[in-house]
Amino acid sequence: MSRYPDENILVIPRALFDELGAFQGLCLEPERYLPAILNPANNLFIPRDDAEEDPGYKQIIPYAIFRFQDRYLHYVRGGGSGEKRLAAKGSIGIGGHINAEDYHAQSHLDKDTYTIGVEREIDEELNLTGPLTQRIVALINDDSNPVGQVHLGVVHLFDLSSPEVTSNEDNITELAFLSLDELTARRDRLETWSQHCLDGLARLG
Repeated sequence: MSRYPDENILVIPRALFDELGAFQGLCLEPERYLPAILNPANNLFIPRDDAEEDPGYKQIIPYAIFRFQDRYLHYVRGGGSGEKRLAAKGSIGIGGHINAEDYHAQSHLDKDTYTIGVEREIDEELNLTGPLTQRIVALINDDSNPVGQVHLGVVHLFDLSSPEVTSNEDNITELAFLSLDELTARRDRLETWSQHCLDGLARLG
């Protein structure tokens, strides 16, 4: 039985990632990878059911971190989380798949269409107040577990002008801005991608 009927998501071949230089954990040189990943010749949409079980592909997942002054947005994933393997985990990243139906049957994405997808994902999940800036600061790869083996994270750092943030989804609970010390104290309760990001936050600038 299909877990994700009629859902097609953006992937790259694992072989491309290996060719560009596979790594474990956080990579602070996203510019080494993004031009190739977002080259329409190198990415495609495939059924999510297949992608979740086939480590021959890496699903491209925007992973957005939100900073207000020197504090970072933390939340807990509710039990209805789309990724059941991450339910009840703490997180500092808002992430989601790039879905084909949002692109009017396009078969590939370039940088501009990727950016549109990221902005839409954030609007669906959070209400943000005031001006903000964002930039891509890192990539995440974690082949140590089944979830990580089929995903590749693109870390976006958002700097906010206001701490007024609310959730648009029941699965995003207990929103709060926490200091690095507070996050470090609960590191063991974070999902692995957030652990990798936490370890690198001081270097993100």
